[in-house]
Amino acid sequence: MKFFLILHNIRSTYNVGSIFRTAEACGISKIFLTGYTPTPLDNFGREVKAITKTALGAEKEIEWEYFSQPKQLIEKLKKDGVGIIGIEQHKNSVDYKKIKLKKSTAFVLGNEVRGISQQLLSQCDQIVEIPMQGQKESLNVAVATGVILFRILNV
Repeated sequence: MKFFLILHNIRSTYNVGSIFRTAEACGISKIFLTGYTPTPLDNFGREVKAITKTALGAEKEIEWEYFSQPKQLIEKLKKDGVGIIGIEQHKNSVDYKKIKLKKSTAFVLGNEVRGISQQLLSQCDQIVEIPMQGQKESLNVAVATGVILFRILNV
């Protein structure tokens, strides 16, 4: 099985770099960057310093690709037999500890403040969340990525 990440409209270069580092440690096959998520290389092919600083070289080890819109990407992945799991707090979400993967899967992560749009969530086969015990409603997207990947992928 192969595993992928789709990072949609994540605004922080530091979060993107941190996610690259965690993804590489977990054996993620490829990261898809969509919307306004920053990429490891700018429009002129230069390294984005904040990403390279937090990724510590993982951005060179793990394959990545940019798509302006995730819709066509998700349709292609589904056609290739890849399951799509959104990581989001939602009325239809399932506790992440109950997930058992049976096929290649792409995990969708969204904006640090707004999360994943309803339109994008509707393309997901399943929505998974990390239950919160404290007063805060959510975790940082990079931290949530680590929690999800290490638990679900049994790294």
